[in-house]
Amino acid sequence: MRVFDTRSRTKRELETIEDGKVGLYACGITPYSPSHIGHARQAISFDIIVRWLRKSGFEVSYITNFTDVDDKIIAAANEEGVDFLEVANRNISDYFESMDALNVIRADAYPRVTETIPEIIGMVETLIEKGHAYLAEDGVYFEIDTSPEKYGQLTGQTLEMVRSGAGGRVAKTGSGKRDHRDFALWKMAKPGEPFWESPWGEGRPGWHIECSAMSLKHLGERFDIHGGGTDLLFPHHEAEIFQSECCLGHEPVVQYWVHNGMINIDGEKMSKSLGNFWTISDALENVDPLVLRYTLINAPYRQPVDFNQVMIDDSEAHHNRLVTCYGEGLSKHGSGEWGDFPELVDAAKRFEEGMNDDFNTRIALVEVQAVAKWLRGILNSSGRGEEIAGAVGWISEFAGDVLGLLPTNEKVLARMESHESVKDRVAPKVVSLLAEREGARKAKDWGRADEIRDELAGMGVIVEDGPNGVAWRIE
Repeated sequence: MRVFDTRSRTKRELETIEDGKVGLYACGITPYSPSHIGHARQAISFDIIVRWLRKSGFEVSYITNFTDVDDKIIAAANEEGVDFLEVANRNISDYFESMDALNVIRADAYPRVTETIPEIIGMVETLIEKGHAYLAEDGVYFEIDTSPEKYGQLTGQTLEMVRSGAGGRVAKTGSGKRDHRDFALWKMAKPGEPFWESPWGEGRPGWHIECSAMSLKHLGERFDIHGGGTDLLFPHHEAEIFQSECCLGHEPVVQYWVHNGMINIDGEKMSKSLGNFWTISDALENVDPLVLRYTLINAPYRQPVDFNQVMIDDSEAHHNRLVTCYGEGLSKHGSGEWGDFPELVDAAKRFEEGMNDDFNTRIALVEVQAVAKWLRGILNSSGRGEEIAGAVGWISEFAGDVLGLLPTNEKVLARMESHESVKDRVAPKVVSLLAEREGARKAKDWGRADEIRDELAGMGVIVEDGPNGVAWRIE
């Protein structure tokens, strides 16, 4: 299994610290507002990575956090006139509701900053003792110049390349920093802000130190994979390397840095200022959750995704075909073993090769589509039940268990019952239109034949011409 490591800028063989086990930490959300589809892209990316690692036999400890105290959370709380945790907890609930809809499995733990204050203070104390941090009037800062060789290990930047003010979520004026590249470990409390007692006075953690403390608390002084979006490369993950390695006195703390690509909307970066900002709940008002999941894994996790209606429509068509043929096979022949059928064995091998090459979901989806097409052909030709059950079993294992694209079997069968009910209701009209279409084709009236096909499509009827005649179904 090969994993692209951002730090080395290469795909590396996955060699874990402890044989057969993986410790994985993915930076979670700052819950100041409802989760957006960028959060969905990251969560689904690491969800599939975890699923594949477990499918491959690894015991995975998967941790993702909530940054539940932050400038934006405090600002939102002050605007509403409520406690900051009310804002955070509301948006954390929204996150879980969205993730459940998207079929994202729960992490093993969700540490929160407000529950990790003692560990954060302990790290800051150690960094001061080791000469890597200093106390200023407005807080405690990490001093970059105490370990300059670590700078740019993820981004390739040098100290000279960094523009003024790029040190993270710290005030750009009135700061006690010795150098603009230094970053805050502890912020002294301002009037009206939440605070905790510390050796340096009342205050709260800086942004970067939080994830260092939470990841080390849950996964130990060395762990395998640290993940997040490419937007966190600088300054957040660069700062984590400084903090964790200087605090512990060894490197690397993280063996593989893994980053997912960002989402663009119709070719532009998603942002509230551009008016193209989609919350997950916004998206789910118009798109089935599993269609949205399909859309977001249709490119390898490291690639940016250009989110647009054409992409959604294409994913919806593929997903509908997948679930429909799976449901037909399941309702007629159940789910069976697939290892006796060369077509399925070969598809499984290609699927596995793709996923073992840096979790390439695009290759995996191509194989899912190929098996779904193979199953549709067997269903249309009234093929052997063993083949159908085998294909259903294959789809359940790879499209369901690994990629998370299938509803529960109960929901699939209920959908098929609904389709059968609709099919019975529209059958007389469909049969009449198909007869008319056949007549138009014999008369070479292709325009009318196409009009009829479009009319049938508008009824949710899929028409397939094959060697055994015309087959139709509801999707």
